[in-house]
Amino acid sequence: MTIESMIEATIGKEGGYSNHPADKGGETMWGITIAVARANGYTGLMRDLPRAKAVAIYRQEYAIKPGFAAVAEIMPLVGEELFDSGVNMGPTLPGLWLQEWLNVFNQQGALYADIKEDGQIGPGTLAALRAFKAKRGGEAELVLFRALNCSQGERYKVLSQKRPANEAFTWGWLRTRVA
Repeated sequence: MTIESMIEATIGKEGGYSNHPADKGGETMWGITIAVARANGYTGLMRDLPRAKAVAIYRQEYAIKPGFAAVAEIMPLVGEELFDSGVNMGPTLPGLWLQEWLNVFNQQGALYADIKEDGQIGPGTLAALRAFKAKRGGEAELVLFRALNCSQGERYKVLSQKRPANEAFTWGWLRTRVA
């Protein structure tokens, strides 16, 4: 799984311009919120955000910076899942889920050492991921992917319970984002 293919898959889910009244993110284009676009130097109308600028933002802010591209080099399916979740809800929470799952899959430290759960994917998290893959074998990636989807689905449910306006998105989130 390449960064480009992860970006293309996510842009396909996100679509073009949106300004849904229930979306706390406000205006979006290609799935990029106005706040993220502005933080990345875009000053024009959101409706006019060039696709190439959105791709550049995705690459830097949602693939490279949070470490999801590095995860994809080890486990492509997991890296893509983290990337897509990060685009939808910010990259810190999916990074945290990865760390939490790696810690609960390590048999109380017997397979590999616990890692810090801070949502920041660095050398320790990547080392644990490699150890997890080596210790758990061929099923490791699929099981971790499923675990991450469990966390993601639960998050969507809680978001909709706490803010009923999010119910406008719950069906679509589960339909397109939780495999």
